[in-house]
Amino acid sequence: MKSHTAYRTFNTAKHREYINITSDVEKEVRASKVQEGMALVSAMHITAGVFVNDNEPGLHQDIDEWLEGLAPYKDDYHHHRTGETNGDAHLKNLLVHHQVILPITKRRLDLGPWQAVFYAEFDGQRPKRLVIKVMGE
Repeated sequence: MKSHTAYRTFNTAKHREYINITSDVEKEVRASKVQEGMALVSAMHITAGVFVNDNEPGLHQDIDEWLEGLAPYKDDYHHHRTGETNGDAHLKNLLVHHQVILPITKRRLDLGPWQAVFYAEFDGQRPKRLVIKVMGE
């Protein structure tokens, strides 16, 4: 069994941002030389996430508005009593989740025709890390 691990650091320009990382994951799959297996893509922070969906700006706006409706930015989260101000980002992480597992077939990501992989930042404008771990034969 082969294994390959890579890290990527993000420092987003916006507080909330959705970044297409499909090409980054594909690059690591090629570097791994894994023919059949899986790639784990995981945000290494509890205020960020990873998801698979369509790369369409209107949909990203819908996702952002949906998340903001369910976990709005506000001042009165209990978490803020610790001195933090990112309670909403923690809740958005729970909704999106922090990682995905993607299939690899014939040394390529095996995604549907409209599927892309996204890093979702909910408390940005500071360095954050992502791990891509490729495993298989």
